[in-house]
Order: sequence, then C-alpha cells, then structure tokens
Amino acid sequence: MIKVVIESPFAGDVVRNVKYARLCLADSLKRGEAPFLSHLLYPLVLDDNDPKQRKQGIKAGLEWGRKADLRAVYIDYGITKGMEMGIKDAKKIRQPIEYRRILDNEKI
Repeated sequence: MIKVVIESPFAGDVVRNVKYARLCLADSLKRGEAPFLSHLLYPLVLDDNDPKQRKQGIKAGLEWGRKADLRAVYIDYGITKGMEMGIKDAKKIRQPIEYRRILDNEKI
C-alpha cells in the first residue's frame, strides 16, 4: 500500500467538510491506499479556532505528510489556505501530487 496524505477542506462549513473528508478517506481506501487525514484527527484534541493550536496541528500534519508517498488533493469544494500549505510543502520536497474529484455535480 502506498502512504497517502489527503488534503481536503476543513475550515468554513466544518460539518459539510468533515462529511466530505470521510468520503475522501473512503475513496482512498477503495484505491488500496493507506490514507492519513490530520484535519480529521487533530481537531479531536486541538481547537481549530485557537491560532496557536491550529498552527500546532498544521505543523504536525505537515511533518507526517513528508513521510507519505503521495499527496492527494480532493478539489470538489476548491482549495483552502490550509490545503495550499500542504501542496506547497509537497512541491518543496518534490512529493507527487494528485488532484482528485469524487462528486458528480452532487454536493453534500
């Protein structure tokens, strides 16, 4: 299995974005990948509305991201600033990036 870091929106419409992230996770697993979504895990213990805690979560997510074989960017809802950070870091370390869509004109 290849290790994949998933980039998908979190901030903004958090309820919709968490549902979407779960669909991204399922999509990655169906592809036979070993996915990781820091933005689903870290908010369980960190407050995304607290800038210090958000920064800590982003830093930890980027660190794990550097160990992945691929950065999968799910773009059905666009690319957020947080996702841009992950893309920029992937480019910096020359990590492969794959842009994906999983929704057919239907939105959650």
